[in-house]
Amino acid sequence: MVGGGIGSFIGPVHRRAAELDGNIRLVAGAFSRDPAASRQAGEAYGIDVDRAYPDYETMLREEAKRTDGIDLVTIVTPNDTHFAIACAALGAGVHVMSDKPATATLAQALELSKVVKRSGRHYALSYSYTGYAMLREARSMVAAGALGTLRKIVVEYYQGWLADPVETRNNRQAAWRTDPARAGIGGCIGDIGVHAFNLAEFVSGERVAQINPELQRIVPGRILDDDATILARFANGATGIIACSQIATGERNNLRIRLWGDKGGLDWSHERPDLLTINWGSGKSEQRHAGWAGLTADAHAATRLPGGHPEGFIEALANIYSDLRMAILHEAPATPLQGIEEGVRSMSFLEQAVTGAADNDGWRRL
Repeated sequence: MVGGGIGSFIGPVHRRAAELDGNIRLVAGAFSRDPAASRQAGEAYGIDVDRAYPDYETMLREEAKRTDGIDLVTIVTPNDTHFAIACAALGAGVHVMSDKPATATLAQALELSKVVKRSGRHYALSYSYTGYAMLREARSMVAAGALGTLRKIVVEYYQGWLADPVETRNNRQAAWRTDPARAGIGGCIGDIGVHAFNLAEFVSGERVAQINPELQRIVPGRILDDDATILARFANGATGIIACSQIATGERNNLRIRLWGDKGGLDWSHERPDLLTINWGSGKSEQRHAGWAGLTADAHAATRLPGGHPEGFIEALANIYSDLRMAILHEAPATPLQGIEEGVRSMSFLEQAVTGAADNDGWRRL
């Protein structure tokens, strides 16, 4: 692991998810730029302290000398370092799981795509929500034509933790996410908007062809956007909305996706991730629950517990790790990995949204 030191939220989440099924184990890391802090984090994770390295270059070099060296690197650092770490790991012959977005800029994402292809190694992005069983059920239903021709796709992702200028109050997570030098050109749109965009394409199976973005900086003094509403046109002719906000006071992690076709609509919310609601054109509504025997094979492959035993975020991310492990072992993953192609797509979306909103020039093609 690179990043994920003391005080990190996402590092321990990745560790628990990767190790959940007993097939992947954290054995080494460069957890902090501070060698002492990296060693302290290694002790907290329970790894051999000699494998808690002062930087990722040393980690890759020393691990390559070992007969039991690392096979996979997880990148959980701020956005500005993703590109360099991923390139170094792939160049060392190590597979990569990277936190999103893939890079800080579209140009870097395009260059990373070339590096991935040359390396012959697997590269995956932790779009964690794609690991939920009921979103995989929704994806399978849409692909099978259950909703008919898709007409409308709406994804909303609302948080409230940046409703005040907490980045000025020694909040490390807020500080780097609101700093363009570390987060890149997008604030809210780069942090959670890319999740909403990716989910729209993942579940619908359709590509966003054009966007008309509006980005706002609501909190005084903030440099990057903290609120965004984006109109979307999909390649099949469907229309949509991709909305995200981190200043929605009182919201926690309110992610929701709805899709409507000419036969019916689907509704999924992260606050009830084990439930998928289908509203049919006939006027009847249906609810499908995770663990139900009648779900599709994709949903079953992403479910560990019987119905009525809710599975959450760590289990969803564990499914992404399981898919990556299967790909590394030359086995067919349950669901196609979100990899560098999706990384380039997300960075194109991010760049067009930011520049389009700044220029206020209407519709832009992806």
